[in-house]
Amino acid sequence: MARARSNGIELEYEVIGNPADPAVLLIMGLGAQLIAWDDEFVLALARRGHFVIRFDNRDVGLSTHFDGAGAPAYTLSDMAADAVGLLDHLDLPHAHAVGASLGGMIAQTLAVEHPRRVRSLTSIMSSTGNPSLPRAKPEAMARLTATAPTERAAYIEHSLETSRVVGGSGFPFDEERSRKLAGRAFDRAFYPEGRARQIAAVMASGSRRESLESLRVPTLVVHGLEDPLVPVEGGLDTHDAIPGSELLLIDGMGHSLPKGVWPSLIDAIQKHVARSS
Repeated sequence: MARARSNGIELEYEVIGNPADPAVLLIMGLGAQLIAWDDEFVLALARRGHFVIRFDNRDVGLSTHFDGAGAPAYTLSDMAADAVGLLDHLDLPHAHAVGASLGGMIAQTLAVEHPRRVRSLTSIMSSTGNPSLPRAKPEAMARLTATAPTERAAYIEHSLETSRVVGGSGFPFDEERSRKLAGRAFDRAFYPEGRARQIAAVMASGSRRESLESLRVPTLVVHGLEDPLVPVEGGLDTHDAIPGSELLLIDGMGHSLPKGVWPSLIDAIQKHVARSS
């Protein structure tokens, strides 16, 4: 992995694949480190002919932390500008932006505010910020806002329970894989403080609904029909807002990317990138 100076901060990032291939920029969600994009998933994307970039958002993982900063300390526009700075660091004129959850909101903002840097947009289990949309189910919201334990074993169990609550019923829950990821995340960079500031960034940024209506970047919207955290209406609203966007709804998928989803998701991303390159 490596570090890049971007937008006045430092971002931890990793690249996989051939730099001559179309660049795919993976943007992860709330409080999640770059390793939340599973290694096998990333490698599969690279083997399909993509130069894959994953990174820690600000206030997450090994990127710059905003210790002691008030809320909001930044906005989604700042986080999108971080991504632009990373592309600059890598000397890439543009990339295919793929964002999940909060990462989808950042990717949408990136496409709206820096359209020349985005060849295509894939927004996964995300939303427009439209305040009229249905809220998360109470049990899912409770997991999102729960305080993470500071002891390793307890943190892993906390993470597993969250994964169970937000996941869908259509794919087996891989406890071993989830347990290993939680332990790896704890050991790599346990920093729960950034989550609250990222939530504040979302709240401070408001709705993207109107700006997305003028977006002309080729867009694929992916959403699970059983998402309890960002209900499927968020994906439908994103699809409805962006002219010409494509929609992939996945039965049995919740607010997660289980291994059973990967084949259809990777196929969809590959086709979308190929059409937009």
